[in-house]
Amino acid sequence: MKIVIIGGGLAGTIAAKTSRELDGNVEITVFDEEKYEYYPRPNLIEFMEGSLPYEKLFTFTGGWAERQRITVNRGTVVSGIAPAEKSIKLADGQPVPYDVLLLATGARSFVPGIQGRDLKGVFVLRTLDDALAILDYLPSAESVTVLGGGLLGLEIARALSARGGRVTVIEFFDRLLPRQLDNRGSLMLEKRIESLGITVKLGTKTETILGESSASGLRFEHGQELKTGMIIIAAGVVPETGLASGAGIEVKKGILVDDLLRTNVPDIFAAGDCTEHRGRVYGIIPASFEQSRAAAYNMLKIEKPYSGTVPSNTLKVAGTYVTSAGLFDTEEPGYEILVNESEEKSTYRKLVLKAGRLAGAIWMGDRKSSLEITRLVMNKADVGNWKKELLEEDFDFSVLQ
Repeated sequence: MKIVIIGGGLAGTIAAKTSRELDGNVEITVFDEEKYEYYPRPNLIEFMEGSLPYEKLFTFTGGWAERQRITVNRGTVVSGIAPAEKSIKLADGQPVPYDVLLLATGARSFVPGIQGRDLKGVFVLRTLDDALAILDYLPSAESVTVLGGGLLGLEIARALSARGGRVTVIEFFDRLLPRQLDNRGSLMLEKRIESLGITVKLGTKTETILGESSASGLRFEHGQELKTGMIIIAAGVVPETGLASGAGIEVKKGILVDDLLRTNVPDIFAAGDCTEHRGRVYGIIPASFEQSRAAAYNMLKIEKPYSGTVPSNTLKVAGTYVTSAGLFDTEEPGYEILVNESEEKSTYRKLVLKAGRLAGAIWMGDRKSSLEITRLVMNKADVGNWKKELLEEDFDFSVLQ
């Protein structure tokens, strides 16, 4: 049996690794557009900050793939899929047959249609080449502006500020991390970001990037302008679905998959940031990990259904730990909201309960107990008898085992 995987990021790598663990004889071939060994994308921030040396970026080194008898073709572009012939076509025209195909094509940076987005000095951050280009340009820019106040935008801002850059964050919404925090948590985080010397502008829509051959500034919706010599667009990502749609594979927001990670075309599976499962595109590491492992089982005909991932993240944003899980921001009737916060300690804890069971939580400023609270949310644990105690710093979570 020959498994072919398109994409060498997290989903492709974990699917290949899991497939080998399950079957010592199956042939596994990976095609990856990037020329580098596998690296977790969050490592790019530490590398840009200067706290992670280049050689430490990579997870598997020293011939790991060869020892696992996994063939990885780096710097190789796949130009098409021929389901009827059960083969893929490389950019040089070479066909490669498969018995089972996994699409782990990931996502690409979303770039809004802002005038001037193609000027020199305008960047995105998705790959190691992007990070290297940003670091190479940084010394020539007097100031840096990051368009986007989500996780990636804030982490880019922190990293470049640590490099000595004068950084401004522009966010279209009226708060930071709108997908991970409620209004109160976002306000506390904003103060933390500004304490690092980073300027934050909320509720601001960028209309034009100014400049002739290279970026020199920004013009906003109401006519205000900001002088800046370097712009990084961090406006989210879009699933990479071109290969799939070109092969007749059903695509909506992402590549549509069922609970076994199968597409609508026989023997073609998909996993990771490129997928849409039950109407949802996750775009988070836990979902990519769970999908790619399940896909490996199912490709080998060992049934392992995937029922979805409870949205949960433990992030370190500007030195502050932020955990959010489940439904953490709701005004619907029937939910009980409990909050404990301390501006002095920069901590914020919030529980959302329904009928005594945890529906969601925010755990900010302290990593302690973040794993436990996430687990309780994922299990919809009944904590009615302990709901107030959960918010205390010294609560012993072992009583809820």
